[in-house]
Amino acid sequence: MLIDDILNKLKTKLNQSEYDSYISLMEYDEDASRSDIEVFYVPNIFVADWIKSNYLEIIADLFKEANPNGVKPIIHIKVKEKKENVKSLKNNKNILIASSNSFSLNPFYTFENFIVGKSNEHAYTVAKMIVKEQATAYNPVLFYGQSGVGKTHLINAIGNYAKDCNKNVLYTTSENFLNDFLTKLKRGTMDSFRDKYRKCDYLLIDDVQFFGGKEGVQEEMLHTFNELYNCKKQIVITSDKPPKEIKGLEDRLRSRFEWGNMAEITSPELETKISIIKSKCAINHISLDAETISYIASNIHNNVRQLEGILATINVQSSLSPEGSLIKIAKNVLRNYQTENLEGITLENIIKTVSKELNIKPSEIVSKERSRNIVFARRIVIYLARSLTLNSTPILAKNLGMKDHSAISKAMKAIETEMNENLTTKSIVENIKSKIEQSS
Repeated sequence: MLIDDILNKLKTKLNQSEYDSYISLMEYDEDASRSDIEVFYVPNIFVADWIKSNYLEIIADLFKEANPNGVKPIIHIKVKEKKENVKSLKNNKNILIASSNSFSLNPFYTFENFIVGKSNEHAYTVAKMIVKEQATAYNPVLFYGQSGVGKTHLINAIGNYAKDCNKNVLYTTSENFLNDFLTKLKRGTMDSFRDKYRKCDYLLIDDVQFFGGKEGVQEEMLHTFNELYNCKKQIVITSDKPPKEIKGLEDRLRSRFEWGNMAEITSPELETKISIIKSKCAINHISLDAETISYIASNIHNNVRQLEGILATINVQSSLSPEGSLIKIAKNVLRNYQTENLEGITLENIIKTVSKELNIKPSEIVSKERSRNIVFARRIVIYLARSLTLNSTPILAKNLGMKDHSAISKAMKAIETEMNENLTTKSIVENIKSKIEQSS
């Protein structure tokens, strides 16, 4: 069986913890599956997003190796009672769960459950405006920012709101747009392609940085853009960077992406992360105490999407060990989520790099000196150490000569706030971080 073969190969790429935390939660639907698609169910959006973010490429490659004609894995969030022919992985370890390759709007991503903070307030305001004033307030709208800060949630919220207002909404990704373009071009059915993308009220495209370097599809996107714009249809796109930084993007398309409103979404500050965790817990009926929530928020710095998998894993492990301490479970789960590339980065490396970039002696950073430039450098060291190493706040306090872990937390909050409010500070920190990662 194809799925059995892929599962065996996948097991060599995943550890037992990953399998138990995610794969074992999935269910395979025999009735819905066909020769060209395999349909699976997951219990909630946490598991769905985590698998899509972390295992999609691996699974897609395994399917391609096993079947050159292509088998499309699709994942659905289970909202109804399980069918008779749906097999649970808890009882059948020969069934593989793959992630979605479909691009319909996610009904769980709405304005109501989008948590607003300083990091995304402008983007949220723009999003609300364009659903009330289609193509008259701003057009196009580009939301940009690193992975996992809420761009996809916001663009889906726009789509769901517009759809409820009986608007014709088309949501896709740039990669899916390209694949659709190539398929229709090969079959000589470009008229149907253009009817699909040029006759909607809202065109929503995720991850347009993927267009970079792909000349043919950029030309088609340019014509699609012009047609929609001239007809006063709303265009909303997302990217991991502003258009000027997308390599291989034609000037004509870049200028059009910049015509309307570009809203950056940055990493959320601590209070926003806490609110996000509380919201996700409420939606998915997960019970966590204030201490555990605060600990998770303080230890997730960049990719907020990681929260999906982390909360799901904590929930599973706490249900298996109901008498266990939630904070201990959370600490163990977060430890397993630290990325492998952090192993070569040390606090000493960070101090040395920050010192060099800011022209400050390493000894000054770990001193009691309180001058503005040294405090600034020390805060950057703390931020990068919490982001790039496994050092706990007590360990950092000891090594940096600070009073205790609360002083570290206070400094962390201060630099996060400054990064959100000051683009120069944000640029300095990101530049130093990039140099540290490249040298590790």
